[in-house]
Amino acid sequence: MMKIKFSKNRIRLEKGLNALDHFVLDFTSILNKNDIKYVLVSGYVSILFGRSRSSEDVDLIVGKMDYKKFARFWTDLCKKFECIITGNLEDAYSQYLLANLSLRFSEKGRFIPNMEFKFPKNELDFWTLRERREVLLNNHRLFISPLELQIPFKLYLGSQKDIEDAVHLYSLFKDKLDLKLLREFTRKLKIEDSANKYLK
Repeated sequence: MMKIKFSKNRIRLEKGLNALDHFVLDFTSILNKNDIKYVLVSGYVSILFGRSRSSEDVDLIVGKMDYKKFARFWTDLCKKFECIITGNLEDAYSQYLLANLSLRFSEKGRFIPNMEFKFPKNELDFWTLRERREVLLNNHRLFISPLELQIPFKLYLGSQKDIEDAVHLYSLFKDKLDLKLLREFTRKLKIEDSANKYLK
């Protein structure tokens, strides 16, 4: 049974946790501990709110940080997780993050699920990070993309899975959304026809 209490910048969510939730909570607790700004985006957001489907990866945008701060985070993270792209700290920072390439982390000894970890690359990424929404999942603190962008962006991606993610979130939260902002993103992403078709 899932219980949701919605306010403008915070969602309180109580539910039974699945394996992916536990993975995300373990990872984000280390981000929180190291005072790193982040936002969860894409498919996991719909799974978080009860969409029944599998996913092997979770997408995360993190605020840009200097090497010293990333090195502290890396050291802390690698007590439980490992980078499956490179085991070299300097390469992870300079050859991947600073080059706008993603890192992927999984629990040690496992390839999936994994966390895609990247710096913001474009205007939408920076906006999402700046306007992120807080979720208290069984009193654990997470940050997700604003649903007013998350839903149109899923329609923009356009696969059946993405459309179903968008419809799930819209159906769950349509009475709570800033519809003016949602329509603004449907215009920016040029998906008005899809929005009219699926968001009812």
